[in-house]
Amino acid sequence: MKKLLATIAVLIAIVSYYTVSYQDPEQGQASLDQEVSVGILQLVSHPSLDEIQQGIQDSFEEDGSQVEIDLQNAQGDQNNLNTMSQRFVYQEADLMIGIATPAVQALANASSDIPIIMAGVTDPIEAGLMKDLNQPGRNISGVRDLTPYQDQIDLIQTILPDLSSLGIIYSSGEVNSAKQSQAAKDYAQSLGMEVKEATISSPNDLIQVAAQLCQEVEAIWVGTDNNIASAFPSLVEVANDNQVPIFPAVYEMVASGGLATRGLSQYQIGRLSGQMALEVLAGADIANLPVQDPTETELVVNPDQADRLGLTIPSEILEEADILIEGGQE
Repeated sequence: MKKLLATIAVLIAIVSYYTVSYQDPEQGQASLDQEVSVGILQLVSHPSLDEIQQGIQDSFEEDGSQVEIDLQNAQGDQNNLNTMSQRFVYQEADLMIGIATPAVQALANASSDIPIIMAGVTDPIEAGLMKDLNQPGRNISGVRDLTPYQDQIDLIQTILPDLSSLGIIYSSGEVNSAKQSQAAKDYAQSLGMEVKEATISSPNDLIQVAAQLCQEVEAIWVGTDNNIASAFPSLVEVANDNQVPIFPAVYEMVASGGLATRGLSQYQIGRLSGQMALEVLAGADIANLPVQDPTETELVVNPDQADRLGLTIPSEILEEADILIEGGQE
């Protein structure tokens, strides 16, 4: 009798374990029936990163999940990044999201356990965040913002077919920015352009460096660079004074005085990042969640800026454009 009772007890325990542990895939995000906490760490405020942040929050809101968000902005300060990352860990956040490479690196240094979604990171392998994009193998995955620099250089050549000299400006301390700038330089040179590089170490250097560069080139290409993005109006002012058009990597900068781009939507990067965060919160194993690469680009043109610089945008480009910036607005 005792053996029978013991056997029954074991069977009940096994059934109870699988009943609690198993989640029917058709139930979707059953684990989000209770409130979860998410810490979002943004490197600095500028239109591109702000759009990523908005996309993330919109994904959460539209999903209807109970997500308590702690949004922190480091204002470009490394000490703030470290302190805010530790804050999330101390508060035992269920998941953390880093907007821009330095923010994700700070979160990764703070925790090897809490899931981390990266948003707006160009090269996570180069940044030391993982070794395999398809299988990160640790607590980090997310969405890259790999700049379609070849499409952008081709666009420059289409709009300015007689262009012979191109300037590229980037932050020497931003690994991702330096890498994409080198790739853009190599491609532009393969098309026969003379390329002049200029680097800055902080936004404070931008005006002086840009003024010198504008004396040497006919147009400027700017990649996804946080220092430059945060001081982009200053770059536009200097370039306008010298009648030099700027072709930025992201369309938010076109609205701020760039001439044109074929770029990724930073807002869509944010939405994809938010969706990945929800997957992880629902139980997906982040270590096996492949990094996503948005591939859809948008052709964005600023006719007002062309008029300001005395340039004519080819009619076929205007007709093809997904977004026309007029009066500073889409």
